[in-house]
Amino acid sequence: MHVIGTAGHVDHGKSTLVLALTGIDPDRLKEEKEREMTIDLGFAWLTLPDGETIGIVDVPGHIDFIKNMLAGVGGIDAALMVIAADEGVMPQTREHLAILDLLAIPSGVIALTKIDLIDDPDWLALVEEDVRQTVQGTCLADAPIIPVSARTGEGLEELKRALIEVLASVPPRRDLGRPRLPIDRVFSLSGFGTIVTGTLIDGILEVGQEVVILPGPGGEPLKARIRGLQSYRRQTERALPGSRVAINLTGVRVSDLRRGMVVTSPGVLGVSTLIDVRLRVLPDAPFPVRHNQNIAFFSGSAEILGRTRLLDAEVLQPGEEGWVQLHLQRPAAVLPGDRFILRLPSPSYTLGGGVIVDVNPRRWRRFRPQVIQRLEMLAHGSPAQQTLHALEAIEPARASEVVARSSLPGDVVISALEELAAEGKVETLTGDPVQLDRDDQLLISAEGWRRLRDRIARVLEAYHAQYPLRPGIPRQELKGRVEERGRPLTHRAYNEILARAAKEGILEEDNALIRKAGFQVTFTPEQERAIQELLAEFDRQPYSPPSVSEAIARVGADVFQALVDQGRLVRVSEDVAFTASAYERMVAGVREFIEREGSITVAQVRDLFRTSRKYALALMEHLDAERITRRVGDVRILR
Repeated sequence: MHVIGTAGHVDHGKSTLVLALTGIDPDRLKEEKEREMTIDLGFAWLTLPDGETIGIVDVPGHIDFIKNMLAGVGGIDAALMVIAADEGVMPQTREHLAILDLLAIPSGVIALTKIDLIDDPDWLALVEEDVRQTVQGTCLADAPIIPVSARTGEGLEELKRALIEVLASVPPRRDLGRPRLPIDRVFSLSGFGTIVTGTLIDGILEVGQEVVILPGPGGEPLKARIRGLQSYRRQTERALPGSRVAINLTGVRVSDLRRGMVVTSPGVLGVSTLIDVRLRVLPDAPFPVRHNQNIAFFSGSAEILGRTRLLDAEVLQPGEEGWVQLHLQRPAAVLPGDRFILRLPSPSYTLGGGVIVDVNPRRWRRFRPQVIQRLEMLAHGSPAQQTLHALEAIEPARASEVVARSSLPGDVVISALEELAAEGKVETLTGDPVQLDRDDQLLISAEGWRRLRDRIARVLEAYHAQYPLRPGIPRQELKGRVEERGRPLTHRAYNEILARAAKEGILEEDNALIRKAGFQVTFTPEQERAIQELLAEFDRQPYSPPSVSEAIARVGADVFQALVDQGRLVRVSEDVAFTASAYERMVAGVREFIEREGSITVAQVRDLFRTSRKYALALMEHLDAERITRRVGDVRILR
């Protein structure tokens, strides 16, 4: 399936030509019909003489609506450039042509419209020659020029045949297993609910499929399900790459959505406000592109304001290329390899465009040779280099996630992963051999594991230095510290990381605590003397020992907690603790009494151990909490 998009100056007959070709009026808005001008995107379809049904995106030509034009041409396979024979090449003709060229639209057809208004054949020949000179050096340099009249029908069949020939050279969209539909329209229908439309790229969508829409509020995805699919007004169970699709979504409201969002499968796409690009400034751009300049970024159907960060130049003059980092005001859902356009917001001019090379970069320092080398690798590197970078951006990750992240075909990515695994540059998170016929293994680069392992070791070292009397860091606290400068880790990934780190002798696990391998709490001689004096007093009054607050006053809170952690003291309440041996005797005594008498009261516990009610009550409430005893009225029984 293919989709073509119109382009051309205002009032050159784009919508009229689409109507003549398809019988469908793409001008759907009341204001468009009143002004006889396309304002927003229009859509139609056509079955060509060879039987292929193609979608047509009709875009506005007026300078005021270039933004809407950009929202429509991102997903097309070929252009239908419309130029009126009575006027010839005009300003928006040139701007639309430049945009098509920047987006690398592979080919197209030029329709020379309104020939019914021309009586002089020489004039028509002059216009054709002017058109041919205008498109030299662009993506339409070899495009056929077909004179047509939408009013009389002259040339329409020749135009259809030209479209067949042009589209025959355009390969169908590949199924990369990562369906993406940039939304260009959002509306609702009675009885159906929320509908979105767009051109499907990179994958397949099916009825019943769970999808996400990006970017949602705060950059988080919105979850939805496909209730129905329609392509060219025909219901379908599955939509194929390259087709115009209307999706009936459940789980989201029309008010939740807007043009520029992307419908995709969970885990396929992320969002970013920082992207690295290769920018080509138009030779006839009215202004150069400067560092820290306000721009409008267009990709897919999205329009986002932002600023430029020129990485290898102070300024890019018209006709020049360079590496640029774009800082966007809100997240963009894009992938490496996607094309983009930059415009000056005010006054509104197209500056240039190019290709996205990285959607998850750091904020680079400018004029750094290593940064430029990295970007060159991403743009022109080998499949193995590009695949390794794709993995490093999301690691640890499954092979299918690396395929989705990369701009390369899936089979190329898998071959590259095999090569990288054989070279020892990619391994599994568990350390087991890489088996790419299984998609349940989590992969990580060898360098990524080294960095992760070293970070864990540094976190543990710093924690033990800060808290030398604590037996270890809580599992979740360690996870948070490891994630501080990296991606969030799933429960499974974190468990595999800890298991491998323990196997490699980096750490030890003790229930919910993690410590550096070989770490032990060590007291200073002064602390050890204070401990012995405290424990001696506990032993002198085993069932009425010093209170917790008194103990802390003697040895300090950290030392007291260390004694509890080591099991030398058992804390049964906020202010009551016993030595381990005294606690064991008391538990055994309570059990024996209940087994003999059937139950026990707090007063009987007090008398049994010749202590006070404070200690007896604290002990029994603790035993209730530990599910050793159960309170029934004023007595306790064994559970």
